[in-house]
Order: sequence, then structure tokens, then C-alpha cells
Amino acid sequence: MANLRSSKYHFFCALQFLLLMQTQVLCYQYKVGDLDAWGIPTSANPQVYAKWSKYHIFKIGDSLLFLYPPSQDSVIQVTEQSYNSCNLKDPILYMNNGNSLFNITKPGEYFFTSGEPGHCEKKQKLYVSVLSGNGSAYAPSYGPSALPETASSPSYPTVFGTIPQAPSSSPSLGLPVFITAVMASATWAIFNGMM
Repeated sequence: MANLRSSKYHFFCALQFLLLMQTQVLCYQYKVGDLDAWGIPTSANPQVYAKWSKYHIFKIGDSLLFLYPPSQDSVIQVTEQSYNSCNLKDPILYMNNGNSLFNITKPGEYFFTSGEPGHCEKKQKLYVSVLSGNGSAYAPSYGPSALPETASSPSYPTVFGTIPQAPSSSPSLGLPVFITAVMASATWAIFNGMM
């Protein structure tokens, strides 16, 4: 067992710490719609949720945050068929606490709508496509990719300050971590050879 007071042990711990410092968290919490609340879209922007999901890349580990007054609304996860027909019966998941967090745990397509009657018909619904393990995304013709392209990303008013932007693509961590590991091993071998 290594002597906890030896300089070699401290040096090795410092190298491991530096290696860990280079890793990044690859998940993000998205505030749905980047709006101040989950609600019925305005007549000026009825496709707000479809446009919003089109401009984000969702991955396993990400989460969706729905904010709304619990006495006035709710969120339900539904099947594709229920999403398209605005059928609120037999939801997959029902959330009604006003601060609902949905964790993405597997790739695929997710469909959400308001649990309040009439809201889905007014376009208060969200379709999300989550990247699969190989980096490909599901993009059906009826989803957000069927929307016309706009010159720039939509902008939304923020009520509580700025909202951090999600990363546009996953950073590749493989090479920097590998190089650091090789350098740490080589330094450790050289350092051990000197002692």
C-alpha cells in the first residue's frame, strides 16, 4: 500500500484530479419553450413549442422542465396517436405540481400535451426527438422537422432574466481525456523511475 505522505502519492492524486477536471457534464435541463411558463401559445406564435423543439438537440440524460400554475394546468405524456388527436385519456405520465421535470432516460420520440381539456387543440403540445446511442436522431415528417425553415432561431421574451443556451452539439471528450491519461501515465512512469 502506498505511503499516504509520500510525494509520489500526492503527485499521482494531483494527476488524477487534473484528469477529472477535464471531463464535462453532458446533460442539460431545458426550460420548455424558453418561456416564463408552459401555457397556451399566443395567436402571434401558435407553433412556439414545435419551433422550440426543432432548434434543440436532446440527448439521454437531459431533462425537460415544465413550469405552470398547478391550479390552472398540467402536463401529460401521451402516445403519438393521442398527441395527433389531442386525446387526453390514458396518459403515459401525468404531472401536475407546476414544476414538472421529465428526465430523458432512453432514445426515441416523446409526446407531451397539456392535461387541461381544450389546451391541446390550441397547440399547447410538445414533440421531442431524442438522439439514439449512435448519434442519429428520429425525424418523422409530422414532427418539428416538417416546419418551414426560418432565417434565424425564434426569440422569446424572458421575464426572470436570461436563459442559458444549450450546447448546439456534444463536445468530443474522447481525445483530450485520452491524451491527458497518456501524459499522466508517462509522467508517472518517469517519476517512478527517478525515485
